[in-house]
Amino acid sequence: MQIGVFIPIGNNGWLISTTSPQYMPSFDLNREITQKAERYGFEFALSMIKLRGFGGPSQYWDHNLESFTLMAGLGAVTTKIKLFASVAVLTIPPALIARMAVTNDSISHGRFGVNIVSGWQKAEYTQMGMWPGEAHFSRRYEYCGEYVQVMRDLWASGVSNLKGEYFQMEDCRVSPTPTAPIEVIAAGQSNRGMQFAAEYADYNFISGGGMNTPQSLAPFVARLREATALSGRKCGALALTMIIADETDEAAMAKWNHYCAGTDLEALAWRDGQAAQDTAAEAHSTVGRMVRSERLPTNMLRLVGSYATVARLLDECAEIDGLQGVMLTFDDYLIGIEQFGTRIQPLMKCRQGIAA
Repeated sequence: MQIGVFIPIGNNGWLISTTSPQYMPSFDLNREITQKAERYGFEFALSMIKLRGFGGPSQYWDHNLESFTLMAGLGAVTTKIKLFASVAVLTIPPALIARMAVTNDSISHGRFGVNIVSGWQKAEYTQMGMWPGEAHFSRRYEYCGEYVQVMRDLWASGVSNLKGEYFQMEDCRVSPTPTAPIEVIAAGQSNRGMQFAAEYADYNFISGGGMNTPQSLAPFVARLREATALSGRKCGALALTMIIADETDEAAMAKWNHYCAGTDLEALAWRDGQAAQDTAAEAHSTVGRMVRSERLPTNMLRLVGSYATVARLLDECAEIDGLQGVMLTFDDYLIGIEQFGTRIQPLMKCRQGIAA
């Protein structure tokens, strides 16, 4: 099973809480995390793009770096790990992102990929006068499909002449072309989002939920497999997963309970208000699940326990038919990466042979 890390490009990582570790993003922090991940055999690292945070007492995600420039820097200080940058497709034309991706491919010597962010949080774009209107909610995957096609044309041949609804290319050129295939990641949870992933992406992030419940991932993996059967393409499922570990189950659970006690309800309310503006969102879509989520500091799959417990739960994830890997988040990243590499991974049956 592949292991990746969702690096903390935004403040406080993926815990919306005032009692979880509080920190600002920086290149130095993300360099240390990514180099540790590379040392422990992680296959990839990915950074998101977030243009406006959720506020609240924790100032959640109010402070963010930019993804492509961050990954360019990380590409220059790593040698093995694959690096994925994220693009908010409404902000930058696909031909320019195609060229930026080729530049990152050159820096990393073929270790680069692109994560597609379709745009669900309206405030990110209205603040810059870039919101295309409410119709985007229902047409965003058609937009993304043309976006990816332009990039793939340019990477494959250096030329795009796509004439679509959203993009009309006229002998558009990009050179040089990549030294290695540039893979594309998506994160659709709705039926339409998974259809887009199956048709255009190489991987799709899926979200389970709940505490220590790997099987919550299975229905989402199955839906992606159904979508790829219709598209006739391969698209691997990667599960977004949070690790909170300690010497004992009780100590790890105490951490989680402490973070829950500080849940930033104001930030959650802002997030949910933004998500609710997509009135057509399916119940199991990313947006739909945010609106209906529990009042907890994170709604992703949470593996909380001793090092042995977390290793066992990750092995259970690996047994899910069609799940290709997991992308990990941690409460405290520097400590968490070290714990994973030295205490958890050596106990995992699905990672035997990966050096500690």
